[in-house]
Amino acid sequence: MERKVNRWIILFAAIITNLCLGAGYAWSVFQAALLDANPEWLQTQTAIAYSISFAMVPLGMIIFGPKVDQNGPKRYVFLGGILFGLGMFLTGFVQSILMLYVTYGVILGLGIGAAYGAATSVASKWFPDKKGLAGGLTAAGFGLGPIIFAPVATWMLESRDIYSVFKILGVILLVVICGASFFMKKAPVVETSPGTVAPEGKNFKEMLKENKFWLLWAIYTLGATGGMMIISSGASIATNYALGNPVTIVMLVSIANTFGRIFWGSVSDRIGSYPTVIAMFIVIATGLFLTTLTQSLGSIAGIAGLMMVGLSFGGFLGSFPGITAENWGVKHAGTNYGWMFTAYGVAAVFGPTIGSMILDRTGSYTTAFFIVIAMALIGIVLQLYYLKQYKNG
Repeated sequence: MERKVNRWIILFAAIITNLCLGAGYAWSVFQAALLDANPEWLQTQTAIAYSISFAMVPLGMIIFGPKVDQNGPKRYVFLGGILFGLGMFLTGFVQSILMLYVTYGVILGLGIGAAYGAATSVASKWFPDKKGLAGGLTAAGFGLGPIIFAPVATWMLESRDIYSVFKILGVILLVVICGASFFMKKAPVVETSPGTVAPEGKNFKEMLKENKFWLLWAIYTLGATGGMMIISSGASIATNYALGNPVTIVMLVSIANTFGRIFWGSVSDRIGSYPTVIAMFIVIATGLFLTTLTQSLGSIAGIAGLMMVGLSFGGFLGSFPGITAENWGVKHAGTNYGWMFTAYGVAAVFGPTIGSMILDRTGSYTTAFFIVIAMALIGIVLQLYYLKQYKNG
């Protein structure tokens, strides 16, 4: 007789997996050390490595998603751990921007895609009755990464160079993620809990033919772009606006990011996914507007504004796995969310790039912030249009 599976243990393993993968969010600390070690490199050049890394995430989810849906998450979390740890470790040997793009960008990014996609599917498949909370907790693990690894990396950099830090973290993260994979189990084919989403659903080919997918995809892109800008450049923004210790600012934004995934997930379970998305856009716009007023209102306003962006960015990552399952079922959730997550990949390219380019040209992030505020307002309009057209919020 098969022993009963405790789904909370599986969820905990998914959270630990994503926590380790979230080390990639500590990029602003890594980037500063890399620029110090290579003064001939430009911030815009190194920012591309971060963009490539997180652009690879949805690609990894698309590649491995069908197998995750078929076989369960265990082997793909293990594979993701190998790629992620290897990419981090090999970054400890890079001597050129191009090699940085390959190791930290492509290899590490594909590792995140394989492991994050598999771990995220746990929430929608094992917890269809608590999809908002479970999705938020799983995504929260990802957001916890910088809270732990930013200060750890900073402490390590006091006695080691950045290349040694990459090597050490690469080995540790590989071991932990691969270890967590052994606690993963494939979810039952049929869910019978009250309020579950039917396991039957549309595959990605059917999903991509629907207009509402592209509308939700655009909304997700608009919601994630500002967050990617803040997360990738938190240390630089803190310096540019004189907000205080850069590492402290990165940690505060990461705390807000993590809490947002749980907070907005719970809100979503109460008021519905789409009203929650509108609320998150409002918070993003308000937060960035506050940050632009830092000189007149003081650093507290700027810090609070950045934390508001982090709060809502985390909410988007916690909400959209459930939104995807709501619309197209859980049977193909791993693959379908991989395609939806390409919105995050686009945001990973444009968010950091817009911020870095405007900083290099103007010496400030203010114009970039106003661009993201405009995107948030467009996102609200699109979400209201979605509710009017499909009325399934």
